[in-house]
Amino acid sequence: MLSPILQTKIESQISNNKIMLYIKGTAQQPQCGFSAAVVQVFNTLGQPYETENILEDGELRQGLKEFSSWPTFPQVYIDGEFVGGCDIVMELNNRGELATIVQEAISK
Repeated sequence: MLSPILQTKIESQISNNKIMLYIKGTAQQPQCGFSAAVVQVFNTLGQPYETENILEDGELRQGLKEFSSWPTFPQVYIDGEFVGGCDIVMELNNRGELATIVQEAISK
């Protein structure tokens, strides 16, 4: 069960950052290939984003799985909406849709 404190923390991070990436490691030093791939895609888009290292907080890692109903990481949120994980981000990027989604979110 997601604690109210943790739910508030997650909601706050998502609402206070246009692009929020929950990854293994940091943007400078991703700790898995999927997180590295997502960070690389967002770096190429050239817009600011925030990351949270889920390896440093087991409660957050478990809570996010419940919050998003998504069992794996990375988890990507854009403009308050859950987008998905690495596969979905890569697919959107390959189709040219991710840049548009990000641009729309940033311009709001």
